[in-house]
Amino acid sequence: MADCEPSAHRFMDLTVPEYAYMFGFLQADGHLYQGTGRKGRLSLEINARDIDLLRAFQKLTPYNSSIIQRTRSTNFAAVHTSAVWSVCSLEARTVLNDLGLPYGRKSETIAPPLGDFAHRDYLRGVIDADGSVGFTSKGFPFVSLTTASTAIGQDLCDYVQEVTGVQRTVKRNTRDSIYNVLIAMEAGQRLAADLYYPGCLALARKQAAADSLAAWIRPAGMRSAYTARRWTAAEDRILLKLNSPTAAAEVLDRTPQSCNLRMWRLRSGKVPMPSN
Repeated sequence: MADCEPSAHRFMDLTVPEYAYMFGFLQADGHLYQGTGRKGRLSLEINARDIDLLRAFQKLTPYNSSIIQRTRSTNFAAVHTSAVWSVCSLEARTVLNDLGLPYGRKSETIAPPLGDFAHRDYLRGVIDADGSVGFTSKGFPFVSLTTASTAIGQDLCDYVQEVTGVQRTVKRNTRDSIYNVLIAMEAGQRLAADLYYPGCLALARKQAAADSLAAWIRPAGMRSAYTARRWTAAEDRILLKLNSPTAAAEVLDRTPQSCNLRMWRLRSGKVPMPSN
């Protein structure tokens, strides 16, 4: 986990990687409680083994906060020790609420923030809170996310296609209407390497799991992996000049969907414009 000192940036400036990560984690696993008047609090409860992450969040937050540990029985364990970080500041809560962390129940309504933000750091925060990184029971590398939010599920799928070239679609499962997005094999390796880069803020155990994926090699005799086709500056210029995903798809031998997504990413600033 990266060492997080109090930042010179304004609180929750989402262009700062640490704050983008922190916001993604809070959206997925944090809770805003609204009391009467100015009362209320932000609360984040995680396994006590991950308490270092709460300490990192505390350093990034220029408001009074507390971290406590508590032990109780749960549906999953007779004895479970958790760590709880709490912030009562109305100013801090207002900033988070304005960015898209709602009060009360939020699982289906949360969405990626508007405006500029450190995208891969935000998604890493969401995955650290509500996802998994590691190897399947058959020994294949994977990154996955479980979410009730259509917007976040779709955002991850779009990001996966941009980084790995592999297309994923969001579809609620029939049992509990939750989205389960799974990225495995070489695509899972590439995504993990992109999200969990050296020195980033992350849960230490998931950072270690992501690092371990790099050593995997496809077994001999297994069908060849799909090789991602990266966008070049020349292709970007053609796409922008034609100004039509359909026309560009024919010229560039790509799908209209891929061209449409790339055009949106260029014009929204998600990826840099090609140099002339």
